[in-house]
Amino acid sequence: MHPNGENRSYRHIFTKALDTAYNLPTVAEEILDRTFAPDETEEDKDLGFGSFVAGQSRQRFLNVDGSFNVQRTGLSFFTSINAYHTLLSMSWAKFLGLLLLLYFLSNVLFGVLYSTLGAEALVDTSSTPTDTLFIRGFFFSVQTFATIGYGTIHPVGIVPNLLVTVESYYSLIANALITGVVFARFARPVAKVVFSDVAVVAPYRDITGLMFRIVNGRNNQLIEIQAKVLFARFVTEDGRRVRRFDILELERRSVVFFPLTWTVVHPIDERSPLYRLTESDLHAGDAEILILLAATDETFAQTVHARSSYKPEQIVFGHKFVSIYNTPHPDEPLSIDVRRLSKIEPTD
Repeated sequence: MHPNGENRSYRHIFTKALDTAYNLPTVAEEILDRTFAPDETEEDKDLGFGSFVAGQSRQRFLNVDGSFNVQRTGLSFFTSINAYHTLLSMSWAKFLGLLLLLYFLSNVLFGVLYSTLGAEALVDTSSTPTDTLFIRGFFFSVQTFATIGYGTIHPVGIVPNLLVTVESYYSLIANALITGVVFARFARPVAKVVFSDVAVVAPYRDITGLMFRIVNGRNNQLIEIQAKVLFARFVTEDGRRVRRFDILELERRSVVFFPLTWTVVHPIDERSPLYRLTESDLHAGDAEILILLAATDETFAQTVHARSSYKPEQIVFGHKFVSIYNTPHPDEPLSIDVRRLSKIEPTD
């Protein structure tokens, strides 16, 4: 074949491959398409709680902070607890408090052990020696644990030096593990999406819509944020009360950029499960609006999630959100006032 003919053939194949690649949906879009598939069964919609929990529970499934409102019993303490996961997921205040407690108790323990060896085991050569053996042992343990070693207090004898060896090994392991956990906590991406305190049912494009607002609570950038909203409530079917789950269609299921705020809207039209439902209907059905958000943290290039829910007492009819945007001024960037995230006003 002529070389130019080969080039044209390769160019044609390469062009078709590029067109196919650009037309392929993203993995996230494929997942959402499967999630919102019309042939989804009721078992697929129960969020994994199972038919028994979905039918029996009278409490909210998701707490406001996104944690699941369930309990598990029967597991032993050591089976259910995971120290690493607990240290990663607890708040910074609890984590630092736990480290301080561990540091204090470790030095108290070794201080007691040093004091039991007698005054001859720990010699204080300072100008004003410490008379209390426990205090002397405690501060010597602090110096050993932190590898300070001022030199005014030193061990004498084989047993005291063996105890120093044990504490040195313990402090080496403890400091290494603590450093690793601290690094893991900083390296773990966690979304802090702030949800509005209430959701509203307000006018929307000649109909009404269920709306709530979200904003990024941190200065990092979230991209490709996607929302899934479900409506759970009790209904009467064949003379028995069962809980139904429906995925709510949204005005838009995703936004590419999330620099300011996003008002998530579910249009309430004839196809909506909320159509013609009143506030009393939501209370009677013990309704709950469940929200799952997924986004990519640009800093870590990893997917993060956020969850929350709204109960009937948090859904306000006949009100709308006030404008969250600040009055623009010339030569100033667009800005919002997060303090107005949950503020509402009556509709006209």
